[in-house]
This record gives sequence, structure tokens and C-alpha cells, in this order.
Amino acid sequence: MQAANNPLAVTFFVVFMALTLGITYWAARRTRTTEQFFAAGGQITAWQNGWALAGDFLSAAALLGIAGIITSNGFDGLIYSIGFLVGWPIISFLIVEPLRNLGKFTFADVVAYRLRQRPVRTAASVGTLTVILLYLIAQMVATGSLIKLLFGLPYTVSVIVVGTAMLVYVLFGGMLATTWVQVIKAVLLSIGGLILALLVLAHFDMNPLHLFSAAAEKYGDRVLQPGSKVAGSGWDAISLGVGLMFGTAALPHVLMRAFTVPDVKEARMSILYATGIIGSFHLLVFVIGFGAMVLVGPEIVTKAGGGGNMAAPLLALTIGGSGFFGFICAVAFATMLAVVAGLTLSGVATVCHDLWVNVVRQGHSSEREQLTVARIATVAIAALAVFLGIVFEGQNVAFMAGLAFAVAASANFPALLLSIAWKRFTTPAAVASILVGTFSALLMIWLSPTIQVDVLGKNLTEVSRSWWFIPMKNPAIISMPLSFLVAVAVSLITREEGAEVTFREMRHRIMFGKSQDAYPGR
Repeated sequence: MQAANNPLAVTFFVVFMALTLGITYWAARRTRTTEQFFAAGGQITAWQNGWALAGDFLSAAALLGIAGIITSNGFDGLIYSIGFLVGWPIISFLIVEPLRNLGKFTFADVVAYRLRQRPVRTAASVGTLTVILLYLIAQMVATGSLIKLLFGLPYTVSVIVVGTAMLVYVLFGGMLATTWVQVIKAVLLSIGGLILALLVLAHFDMNPLHLFSAAAEKYGDRVLQPGSKVAGSGWDAISLGVGLMFGTAALPHVLMRAFTVPDVKEARMSILYATGIIGSFHLLVFVIGFGAMVLVGPEIVTKAGGGGNMAAPLLALTIGGSGFFGFICAVAFATMLAVVAGLTLSGVATVCHDLWVNVVRQGHSSEREQLTVARIATVAIAALAVFLGIVFEGQNVAFMAGLAFAVAASANFPALLLSIAWKRFTTPAAVASILVGTFSALLMIWLSPTIQVDVLGKNLTEVSRSWWFIPMKNPAIISMPLSFLVAVAVSLITREEGAEVTFREMRHRIMFGKSQDAYPGR
């Protein structure tokens, strides 16, 4: 089942690259200001943004990682699909309106709206960049594995190729190019996933129950039962669910898309469309994962390398031949490249808008200077993403993405929610909440089996005897409440009268939008 140097796969890959580079050239001629670079001028329609949101969110974890987890573990892998999906109503009902009416490019605009700009934006940048880098690791690992499978290139060279392509999209095309790459990717991903799922079901009389029965016959009833292998048992499983749900509502690159549409109504409609697309696709992934289990086999998927991430491409090769394999590989590549571009753009917005403009330059920076800083930051983030992708070779991307969600839930969500909902929330509380959430989650990840056993290769029995060892793989159930607790405690022992006075003005603007410049309370 050798996939390297498959002519059709390479052809699909080249066609996609040519198409997206053409889009980048077109977008580069229309990107002249920071608003165009970071938010496409706010002119994307709800329908387009819905597909782009789906393209931004349906990452390598969706197509490759979750399919691989289901192939290896069965029903237990479904927790990732459900956890990712249920965060979207939180965005729609709690987050999108204040974000669209208060912000400009980043979620830190909302947190810092009535607080002191420099400390809040500095802390928010720490949390945001941590989430982005963790998520980038997942995408780079999966993309490198795919290019290695597709071309037979060494893994390191594959990751460098991906980083270079991503650099070109963001550096020259900005948000407009990234949006259309994401739209095309989401459409191709939906079509590819649907065809692959239908081809699987065609082997089982178009009946999913027959597929599940075949899996149970081959590997035992355990594959149809929830277990503890994927999510852990008890509190660890709950912690994973908490991280996925609230982390979704605090992902910087997803929240950033609220600024690409003209108003709140369009932003809400975007989320409605995206939720439908994402939910439908995760149902297909469930069929694809079980299909790979029965028709390919977990052993072959494991031998292909990449931490089980190659289940979907190998399934396509098995049931659709080299042509369909080439199409699925091209779609998977498009999937990862679009998400990597979105993540990079979000990180660049944080560095340029939050750190450079509002912290270093204190709000005084020309458009030309901002675009220069943005492009320098793009190169730096791309280089760091390539380095981290090489270091974390072999990790399952859904699992790595889950850690990014846990940090987002701990670092970003508490500060974002309290800043728009609680009058007493203060600058020291925001800074403390973000930093405690970020570093407590990272510390727990470092002391957990995720790093100590899976990455560093230590013996689980020996390391579990250490006093500092944390047996939970997913930290959100501890780090997120800790972040809330610190925020409340610090707010109660500090007082910021200016922030309390501005609270009513902020609520007025959330309700009536940016057009309401005059606040009746003043």
C-alpha cells in the first residue's frame, strides 16, 4: 500500500497549489490596509464566512486525527467530535455580539475595552500565542506526515514545504486570500468526506448498522462502547469535554472571523451556517473511522506512521484506488494549509495589533508601519511553526489540538466572559486570570502522561511514583475554574472605578453597535 509518488495524487496536489496561489495573487492586489489584511475589509458575506469558519475550524484533527482515533478505539473517539461541536452555541449566544461590536481585529480588543490597555493586551497576547502555537503543532505534524506519504519526502523537508506555502498565502494575500482558501477547502472537504463515507457504506448495503456490526465481529463489542482509552476515565473524560467545549468559544483564529462580516446579524448567520457544515461533517468522520477500522485495519494505519493520522487517506486508497486517494490527499492538504494560514494570521494580528500598536506604540502607528510589522511577524511565526512541527513528529493531531483547546478554555474564555458580564472585573484580575489559566494548563500538561510518557518516553509506572506527577491528561477541569477563581478573587480585592463607570457604556455599545457613538449616560 505504497502511496509515495502516486501520479494522480501529485497532480491533484499541484492543481490545488496553483489554484490557491492564483487566489493569493488576486487578493494581494486588493490588500492595502491593515483592515483589509486582518479582516478583509469587513466585506465577507455570511454565507461565505460560514464556509470559511468551517474551513478554519475543520482542521487536520477533524479529517485525520479523529478518524484515526475512531479507527484505533471505536466509539470512544466520538468525544472529540461532540466536544468540538457544542462550543458553537456559546459563540453564537454569548460571544459574537460583544466581539463584533467592541472589537477590531482580536478578542483582546473586547477584554481591554474598559480596562488598562497595555497590561491586558500583553497578558492576552501570551494566552493567544500559546494557543496558536499548540494548534499549529497539530496542523504541521499532520501536514508533514501527509506530504511524506504523498511524495516520499523526508518528514523534515515536508514540514518546511508546508511552512513555505503557508507563508506565501498570509504574507501576500492576508485575510482575503485566507478566506477564499478556507472556503474552497471546506467545500472540497465536504465533498470528499461525503464520497468517502458513501463508498464505505456501499460495502455494507448503505446501512451504518451493518458497518458497526462488522467492526464488532472483527474487533469485539468494545469498539461500540464508550471506554477510557481515548479520554481517560472519570474526571479526565469530563475535563476533555470541558476543554473542547469552552476552548472552541475562545479560539483566537475562529473569533477573528467575526470581524470579516459587515455586522452582528451577518456574524450570527455565519456561525449558524458553520455549525451545520461542521456537524454534518463530523457524522461523516464517524463512518470514515469505522470504515478504516474494518476495511483497512488499525495495524496497517499504525504502520503508516503519523500517530494514526493516515487512516482516511489509506481508506481512500483501499476502496477508491489511486485516483480517489490523490483527491483525498489533496483535500487533506488543503484542510491543513487553510487552518495553518488562519492560525498564522491570528498570531500576526496579536503581535501587530495588540503588542506593537497598542503596547509598544501606545496606539500611534502608521498603516505602512503596521503592515511591515505584520509581515515580519508572519515570517517569524512560520519559522517557529516549522521548528515545532519537526520537534513533535508522530503525535496524534486530534490529541494535540485537544491540548490547545484546554489552554484556550483556561486562558481566554474566563477573561473574555467576565469582561463583558461583570462590572467589578478589573485590570489586575484580567492579567492574573489569563496568566494563571495559561501557565497552570501548560504546567499540568508538562507534568502529565502527555509529555512525560508520550513525548519524553518515560516509564509510566516509574514516573507515576513521583510526587509531582499529575495522572490527568487533560487539565481544563482544574485550570479553567482556577482561572475564574483567581479573576473573581483579584477583582474583589482591587477596585477600578474607571472600569466600572465604563461598563454601562460598553453594554450600550454591545446592544446597539458601533454606530451608536453617543452614549446617553454621558
